[in-house]
Amino acid sequence: MAPKVLCTRILPPAAQRRLEAQGFDLVQWKKDTAMPREELLANVAGVDAVICLLSDQINDELLDHAGPQLKTIATMSVGYDHIDVDAVRARGIHIGYTPDVLTDATADLTVLLTLAAARRMKEGIRAAENGEWGEWRPTWLLGSQFTGKTLGVIGLGRIGEAVAKRLQAFGIQRTLYWGRKERPNAVNAEFASLDELLAQSDYVVVCAALTRATKHMLNYDAFKKMKRTAVFVNTARGGIVQQDDLVRALEENLIASCGLDVTTPEPLPTDHRLYQFPNCTILPHIASATIETREKMADMCVDNVLAGLSGAALPFAVPDQPSVLRKFFVY
Repeated sequence: MAPKVLCTRILPPAAQRRLEAQGFDLVQWKKDTAMPREELLANVAGVDAVICLLSDQINDELLDHAGPQLKTIATMSVGYDHIDVDAVRARGIHIGYTPDVLTDATADLTVLLTLAAARRMKEGIRAAENGEWGEWRPTWLLGSQFTGKTLGVIGLGRIGEAVAKRLQAFGIQRTLYWGRKERPNAVNAEFASLDELLAQSDYVVVCAALTRATKHMLNYDAFKKMKRTAVFVNTARGGIVQQDDLVRALEENLIASCGLDVTTPEPLPTDHRLYQFPNCTILPHIASATIETREKMADMCVDNVLAGLSGAALPFAVPDQPSVLRKFFVY
């Protein structure tokens, strides 16, 4: 009997063809929208493997519906805060993810958002579209440039380091970073306390994982510590920011502008206050949205499923963190 595999979304074309060619008893949500929870719970019963996304909460409820034959869960993401890792592993189920594949795409988009926020791109596009573009004016739509400025990176992992390297090419003079601990890096970034980073940086970029330590760490008090001319960018996870506090910071002009690829919730309702700020640029969580990256991510998921179903070690397995560290992650 063919293994039964549930895939909660249609995959990019090449990976989709490969998935279909495996001869699985394939159950797939073939719409370009999130699989509704009730559909997910109804269709997960009896499956041997699941390919899921960040929008799919993998917890005891789902595992109970799935049954004891479930062997592998492969998420098409680097983050796995949507998976209750302890609950999954307690049932002997393997967990795969897609590490080290979206660094360049995410770093590129982070730089794009930083540039857009710094150079007031949202306001400029609106001005051109709405007929506000008149004669050349020396003081109109003045933004800031990177030459001689300080960059603060919250979370200097692979993505954070790639962002710093790219922005240094634009003239950034000094790079500060904050994380769980000091680490060697290839961008000559200086380890700093969070307060020092916030106070001294002209550009504050969030590239950290969402953990219990980082959840809502960017709150009103944090924004008050930033320069009034600071540009704030988040392409990591929306939960790292206390979103109501960001609204308040923009209302009170505590920061100059911001760029967001992640929010809480996702999608962000179209009537949300953040959309109304001319100096707040919001993208719909598309940091990894290149053909090359998404095809590779989906391919890694198929690799993980094939390995898990055969009893082999997953080639891209979520690391088995010690419980003292795992307890800090938000699932």
